Amino acid sequence: MHAKSQNPHGTMVALTMLIAGAVFLLMMAAGLVMRAAQGDLIEIGAELFYQLLSVHGAGMVGTAGLVGAGILWFFLGRHVDLSGAAYRVFLGLFLLGVVFILVAILVGGYGAAWTFLYPLPAVTGGVWESWASVLFVLGYTSIGVGFLIFYLAVGHAVITAYGGLVRALGWHVAFGGADPDEAPPPAVIAAATVTIFNSIGIVVGAAVLIVTLINLLVPSFSVDALLAKNMIYFFGHVFINAAIYMSVIAVYEIVPEYTGRPWKSTRPFILAWASILIFVMAVYPHHLLQDVPMPPWALIIGQVASYLSGIPLLAVTAFGLCTYVRGSGMRWDLVSALLFLSVAGWSLGSVPAIIDAIVAVNKVMHNTQWVPGHFHMYLLLGTLAMNFGFMNWLVRRGHAEVSRFNGIEKLAFSTYVFGGVGFVVVFLVSGAQSVPRRWAVHAPEWLSQAQAGTAFAVLVILGALAFFLRFAAGLRQPKN
Repeated sequence: MHAKSQNPHGTMVALTMLIAGAVFLLMMAAGLVMRAAQGDLIEIGAELFYQLLSVHGAGMVGTAGLVGAGILWFFLGRHVDLSGAAYRVFLGLFLLGVVFILVAILVGGYGAAWTFLYPLPAVTGGVWESWASVLFVLGYTSIGVGFLIFYLAVGHAVITAYGGLVRALGWHVAFGGADPDEAPPPAVIAAATVTIFNSIGIVVGAAVLIVTLINLLVPSFSVDALLAKNMIYFFGHVFINAAIYMSVIAVYEIVPEYTGRPWKSTRPFILAWASILIFVMAVYPHHLLQDVPMPPWALIIGQVASYLSGIPLLAVTAFGLCTYVRGSGMRWDLVSALLFLSVAGWSLGSVPAIIDAIVAVNKVMHNTQWVPGHFHMYLLLGTLAMNFGFMNWLVRRGHAEVSRFNGIEKLAFSTYVFGGVGFVVVFLVSGAQSVPRRWAVHAPEWLSQAQAGTAFAVLVILGALAFFLRFAAGLRQPKN
């Protein structure tokens, strides 16, 4: 397949980025309020704290998935024919789900967190009505159906273009001995891989959502809580990883424009993505290391897979990026800086995650702020950097002038990096000191960490706001 000269999906993807960027900022503001409340800088009450915790988690994870889907769709559209109608249905169902979730939390008072851990949605303690839990679950279901339609469209497109998933994954090159020149581009391999594992994850999530919904409507109906927890964490772990692996397509497609070197689908690259297909689904039991009834073999798989899962990332994407950049005379601007940061942040974020997967460490630190430290490193310095990098590239392409890394952009970038690093380091240090996560009220000896985290959060939001405003302003500029 050859890349197309024009992408017919640019307008819908730009709309997606505009919506998502605004939501990211709102969710960051919610996070700021929570950190300020933990630092005793403001008082919001425990009920509102857990509502914000629920909307922040659901909003950030869901929107990261939305942006990743937009990035995948845009770049895959260079190589295969995609259905614009399918994307519009996906976006519509996603937004409908968002409305349901917001009403459930902000009107109904739902506060059982984004993981909807069974049977918590039904155990309201009188804080919220059961209809709020039902609406929250229906919101997730709407988003899940939208994503399944999205992946069906992606799967159909790559199978039609390449004659099957095996060839779209490049396995005929990696395992069949075909010439590497016959391999599909990295965007296609990544899209096919994510389509497989996230479709499975969403189906598992849909099953446990249906079980939860039945339990809400018919309280006498129940299921094994440990089974439900396994299904929820399988779904959640796979989904957030899919958001990252969809977003990294922007690195594969945009960086070559800066280096003049195409990102090739080599055999090591294909093998790395084949291993990702396995590791993403096998590693989720590391979330359940504290669940004593879990079968030991499952916990062993989760721990070992955690150690191995960082290899494809570090050996292929991170090392590959350094190889492509080295000696290329790469031009640095806001876009290239954000994309480079994203891979660095993603790679570094894997380290505290692997540490937490060590059973002896996990027993002490899993329910501490170490965990939000590692996934905020993934999201703030990894995924969101990819997302904002793509957004700003999207509005810069098509302009005749060569983009420059001007003073305002450098200040915004430096502010975001300094704030992001400080924010996650405070979380990690607090976790090492056994400060618990998800607590609305902190003890006096924990206040200084929360206050420092609040200050760094302000810097992160200021940097992100500058990125978003630059993107929004670019949408108004006519293309040359």
